[in-house]
Amino acid sequence: MCTVCGCGNSDPPDDERAHDHAHEHRHSHEHDHGEFRHTHEHAHQHAHRHDHAGAEAHPHGNQTAHDHHHAHAQDHAHDHSHAQDHSHAHDHDHVQERAHEHVHRADGSIDFGAGPAAVHVPGLSQSRTLRIERDIMEKNNAYANSNRAYLAGLHTLALNFVSSPGSGKTSLLVRAINDLKSRFPIAVIEGDQQTANDAERIRTTGARAVQINTGKGCHLDAHMVAHALDDLALEPDGLMFIENVGNLICPAGFDLGEAHKVVVLSVTEGEDKPLKYPSMFAAADLMLLNKSDLLPHLDFDVGLCIANALRVNPHLQTLVVSARTGEGLAALYAWIELVDRLSRFNDELESRVARLAAARSKAAAAPVAASSAAE
Repeated sequence: MCTVCGCGNSDPPDDERAHDHAHEHRHSHEHDHGEFRHTHEHAHQHAHRHDHAGAEAHPHGNQTAHDHHHAHAQDHAHDHSHAQDHSHAHDHDHVQERAHEHVHRADGSIDFGAGPAAVHVPGLSQSRTLRIERDIMEKNNAYANSNRAYLAGLHTLALNFVSSPGSGKTSLLVRAINDLKSRFPIAVIEGDQQTANDAERIRTTGARAVQINTGKGCHLDAHMVAHALDDLALEPDGLMFIENVGNLICPAGFDLGEAHKVVVLSVTEGEDKPLKYPSMFAAADLMLLNKSDLLPHLDFDVGLCIANALRVNPHLQTLVVSARTGEGLAALYAWIELVDRLSRFNDELESRVARLAAARSKAAAAPVAASSAAE
């Protein structure tokens, strides 16, 4: 489960066997209000059946059916006996905690992101939402770290392109691949809810591409990317582009193992987009203001847009580009080559530090071993 938006988790549950279970809960309680006395009785019955045709579903090769059947019967009986009319308040906290962490702002808006979890999920308390999010992110980050180590071993720079739908990501990538394929071996991971349209466009450039369809999911996760890496068979010393699902919210929180997030903003979207969707612009290292060829036809203030982005992320770099005319792309390619060199330098530095630490550990252990042998 993605606690940001409530979409389905891509990983199946650990227990894949079919099972039936039924629950019946009854409880009663009395309320004494001076001379007024009344009783509440509640009955709840739930029946579930889960059938799983296969242990795991893979979106490539042979597809395994994975079916869930749920039947729920709920009976709720409430008997209230009151001698006289009166008013009172009850706060019943049953199996599902009901949390109302929202704030009414002075401007009249209702903020459902004001709680500790910064998100509202119907039926879940803020504390439970935080626990679920922590568990999901721990698993995702483990996959991301594995992806990152794999890419570092190949000296491959991975860039995660994120944006709203229709910002021009695919057109930018097609243009960039054609311009850069003589300098790098390039591969692409495409993310969309459905179709392989974007991967097919990428393959026309000669680059290898794997399409991931997320179904109801609104973002790629590191586990999906790990499967795509298995299929890509990357060449060393290369460049990998990840084109995430068009969404400015959920992809911000998921590390895929990339070196940098690149947020693409079309000039047709408005200067205040970084303020409306701050999480993505805070997570990115580079913003591409795309479709600059349309600026003469629009009332768009480039300076204001950049200023808004810097309010969210003071370290965010910005390039104004056009996939159609090529404006700004030379600067983008220079940035890619720079971060590639820095990435290689950092990988080599970390490797040397690890070797030095191992050598020191071995040297420190040698006298102890010699002393033990002498005894």
